[in-house]
Amino acid sequence: MLIIHQNFPGQFRHVAKAWSERPGWKVVGIGRDTAPGMPELEKSGRLTLIRYKPHRPVHQEQHHYLRRMEDAVLHGQAVARILLALKAKGFKPDVILAHPGWGETLNAKDVFPDARLVHFCEWFYNVPAEGNGLDPDWQGADIGFDPEFPVTFDDRARIRAWNALHLLNLENCDAAISPTHWQKAQHPKPYLDKITVAHEGIDTENLGPNPRAAIKLPNGTVLRAGDPVITYVARNLEPYRGFHQFMRALPAIQKEHKTCHTVIVGGDGVSYGRKPEGAKHWRERMMREVGSKLDPTRTHFLGKVPYEGYKRVLQVSAAHIYLTYPFVLSWSLLEAMATGCLVSGSDTAPVREILEDRVNGRLVNAFDKGAVSAAALQCLLTLDDAAQDLRYEAQKTANARFAVQAGIRVFSQICFQSVLRPNVRRAA
Repeated sequence: MLIIHQNFPGQFRHVAKAWSERPGWKVVGIGRDTAPGMPELEKSGRLTLIRYKPHRPVHQEQHHYLRRMEDAVLHGQAVARILLALKAKGFKPDVILAHPGWGETLNAKDVFPDARLVHFCEWFYNVPAEGNGLDPDWQGADIGFDPEFPVTFDDRARIRAWNALHLLNLENCDAAISPTHWQKAQHPKPYLDKITVAHEGIDTENLGPNPRAAIKLPNGTVLRAGDPVITYVARNLEPYRGFHQFMRALPAIQKEHKTCHTVIVGGDGVSYGRKPEGAKHWRERMMREVGSKLDPTRTHFLGKVPYEGYKRVLQVSAAHIYLTYPFVLSWSLLEAMATGCLVSGSDTAPVREILEDRVNGRLVNAFDKGAVSAAALQCLLTLDDAAQDLRYEAQKTANARFAVQAGIRVFSQICFQSVLRPNVRRAA
């Protein structure tokens, strides 16, 4: 097995661990020099991780539509050199599982033509047409979704050029995986038969409610499960994850509920979209806009926190807010549900696939700050029995549909199809 991910292990943590523990299996990972890796498996010798770094950056004079494509070619070239070196040593993978979004597998089949190449197809960009109409196949995805950030012709041209990589990835692979049905549907129709829906899974066994959970904030405040605590989590605080809309709704929430605290987890980088103009990051930008209306003693930015601390934040949550563009579904939503949080989520396509209004959470129009604040307040004030029903159904959904073992099973079936003997495939 060869597992390739720029940020190794990324979405492949669980399958990498499971496969590396099988007797007689050899698992090799490839990731960038900045990837976190899996130190416990590497130290034990059960997994070999090879790191790479492109030999140069993208040329500054490169046409800006092609910068990401040149970057992908540089990533693919660096990985191809590793693959050629592995081949020279006699390594011949049966299966290559990869996230191709950075270009690492552009030449994988040139080196190992007989290996089964399985791509994790997380996203394909769809761009609205210029003017009032939309492309016939456009399904209302992230580009052009937020009227605060209108799409320019330059944006359209740049994104169409970037999709060239994703088309190459779809053409090159033998099979593909998308984590949700909606993410699969964003890909071009001629390739949909290649794609199987299979979520990689979250660690539901180590998540769940804890009535004794508590967190101590930097100012010394201690919050416990059962307190009126609003939580918001994102890898980075940015519009793609509705941070600007959440912050605009927060003053009304604090005005109406005099004792609630808000705990915000996330970094100040930009994972998706653009940086704010005139501010170092979106936290600074939104605090300039609404900070004077907030109670600083009840508004807590924790930045990025270790996983155990993040779990405790979810466990003390009375109302968890998840707002997102129509885009890649976040682990944090599923982990919040697995923890038994009462979730108020944006009424967008990827969330509707998981969250059903008044069944396992609440759906809200993220562009209506009044609706966002009202939904949060309703979560805080919901009677115990009704809140418990929603929390239970949220946890039930996460456990039934997104457990790690289910992800490992389906990933294995897709990767090993026509590679191993039938009885071995069944065991996998």
